[in-house]
Amino acid sequence: MPRDDSSDAPAAERLQKVLAAAGVGSRRACEDLIFRRRVTVDGRVAQLGDKVDPATAVIHVDGERLVTDTRLAYLAMNKPRGVVSTMADEKGRTALADFLGRVEQRVYHVGRLDADSEGLLLLTNDGTLAHRLMHPSYGVPKTYLCEVAGPLSRTAGRRLKAGVELSDGMVRVDEFRLVDTLGRTAQVELTLHEGRKHIVRRLLEEVGHPVSRLIRTAIGPIRLGDLRPGRTRRLTNAEIAALFKAVGD
Repeated sequence: MPRDDSSDAPAAERLQKVLAAAGVGSRRACEDLIFRRRVTVDGRVAQLGDKVDPATAVIHVDGERLVTDTRLAYLAMNKPRGVVSTMADEKGRTALADFLGRVEQRVYHVGRLDADSEGLLLLTNDGTLAHRLMHPSYGVPKTYLCEVAGPLSRTAGRRLKAGVELSDGMVRVDEFRLVDTLGRTAQVELTLHEGRKHIVRRLLEEVGHPVSRLIRTAIGPIRLGDLRPGRTRRLTNAEIAALFKAVGD
């Protein structure tokens, strides 16, 4: 197969060096991965001696996407309640950028959480991935933990899974379970891949259980975990690869 002449461009670096810089392993270990045909570049099996531009090459290791462009940033944030889902707010309200002082890259939020909701937000400057995560055709699921008016009716879960007719159409949840009962309130967890405005609150109110607190705990393979409110963290290589896999890359 003829080699792409662009591999000899000044920006190109030896593939094993690029892999090592991305945290895959030592250069010797990366050379072994290449030798064992476990690395592909732009859809073809890589070979020892290959050079790549880390800013443009599409690299997979064992079938998982590896991002080598150091200009790209992928963050998880635990948005506190009362913070608006915008980078800056013209009304002077607390916004996402107020929590990103140490982040050098200019990033943007993927999707939204209303001001009264809290939990996981993803932030990135990778526009292609952000678009796919938000577009309904990719069906990336999101999981929410909600405190609702109780006690929980026996039919609520069945109705949500069967489908609830809202003003803008039918919506079904993928998963639903009762987590706990706390006096006159209940904690429930639900997963769905819809992204309509206030969709979780509207669904639960429609089945008779208005939401008093809503926390998004997962977006696809990324979980909120023990990340404290107002804090951010960079996603690991494995998490970034899992996000790409979730959108079919």
